[in-house]
Amino acid sequence: MNLETAWTPDQPIVSLKDVHKSFGNLEVLKGVSLDVMKGEVICIIGPSGSGKSTLIRCVNALNDIQAGSITVEGQEVHDPNLDKLELRKKVGMVFQQYNLFPHKTALENVMMAPLLVLKQDKAKVEERARALMAKVRLQGKEDSYPGELSGGQQQRVAIARSLAMNPDVMLFDEVTAALDPETVKEVLVTIKDLAQEGMTCILVTHEMGFAREIADHIYFTDRGVIVEHGPPATFFKEAKDPRTQEFLSQIL
Repeated sequence: MNLETAWTPDQPIVSLKDVHKSFGNLEVLKGVSLDVMKGEVICIIGPSGSGKSTLIRCVNALNDIQAGSITVEGQEVHDPNLDKLELRKKVGMVFQQYNLFPHKTALENVMMAPLLVLKQDKAKVEERARALMAKVRLQGKEDSYPGELSGGQQQRVAIARSLAMNPDVMLFDEVTAALDPETVKEVLVTIKDLAQEGMTCILVTHEMGFAREIADHIYFTDRGVIVEHGPPATFFKEAKDPRTQEFLSQIL
């Protein structure tokens, strides 16, 4: 089954309804619901172990769910008949670890999925890959191997690699957590560019200043539930729940 549905852009492009997820006896998500509209940037924040990364991994079916519903463009993500490849064409994901192939150049890493998975024409794939390398500000690094690049540069190659599949939604899971402070900004600028171009983005992040600047909506999770959410202008100044207030007081 593919993702051709009756979805229209006035409906949420990603929708979670009462999602529950457990690992053994540990319930990690306890009834999470949220909607993301096309072109929106959503930031999910919260303490370690609150279910943030599990939540977005469920969106592109890297984790299954025990109950509830997750749809992308109207298609149920956890439908057993769904072709996961079709889903992952629509939903790109960038992880904390870059997961680049060390024996492939940066350009080859970006080209691999369109060539091997989508079976696209090599000349066209290379042209687009070079354009994506420029988009993430890595002109001149096309022939470099991952080991020759900084962490921030490797993460930007990983972003370009995900964009090569031409997704409609991008998921970012703590993509700056493993980076040196001086390389964080270059990755955040790349994500900001994508957001300003209208890419739908869901980010798990601990970069509060960035979340305040880029997000249309902030979700605070703790112990597997969404405690509080709102636009940045009010969320950071007028948080009402004591757990949110405590969390923000520790990090701001």
